[in-house]
Amino acid sequence: MTTTKRGRPRSFDRDAALVQATLLFWQHGYEGTSVSDLTAAMGISPPSLYAAFGDKRTLFVEVVDRYGDTFGAFMNKALDDASDTRTGFADMLEAAAVSYTDPHHPAGCLVITAATNYSTQTADIKEDLRERRVANVRSFEERLNAARAGGALPEGTDTRALAVYFAAVVQGMSQQARDGASTAELQQVAEFAMAIWPEPAS
Repeated sequence: MTTTKRGRPRSFDRDAALVQATLLFWQHGYEGTSVSDLTAAMGISPPSLYAAFGDKRTLFVEVVDRYGDTFGAFMNKALDDASDTRTGFADMLEAAAVSYTDPHHPAGCLVITAATNYSTQTADIKEDLRERRVANVRSFEERLNAARAGGALPEGTDTRALAVYFAAVVQGMSQQARDGASTAELQQVAEFAMAIWPEPAS
């Protein structure tokens, strides 16, 4: 008597499946992506999806975490690798212009766009993404505070307002990319955005 094995197939590639799930959520948002859409794109059955990733919410959280370490990693990398804070923010906006318009994946930023539409049943997803965006603003502010303390920004600089400004620029660039803006157009936006950087008194 033979037995039928249940669960994901032996050839299942978890990382490849996560990439497909990421692209779907990125393109269509959380509510616009169904379990059947996911299983079709990932090449697995619903039982395999649940066994490997849990439910749709759990999968989405893993996708967003992974996005931050892969497609979205350019932001912290630009800020961390730069020789000074101003260069870091300029490099971050430049990298956003390139990443958000990359034809190899959906336009814009998953964290910014994935919960644009939501219902009361998925308000927790919207809140989770909001908290991630707020955390980015706090990170910007911490970097700007350090720059001000080190003399790279004028003493009276409102670092909170400047952090919110850069977050707004990034979010606007994401939406413009979704609306069809080109890399060159967003690079121009990045250049204009940096023009307001407060210069310390000489």
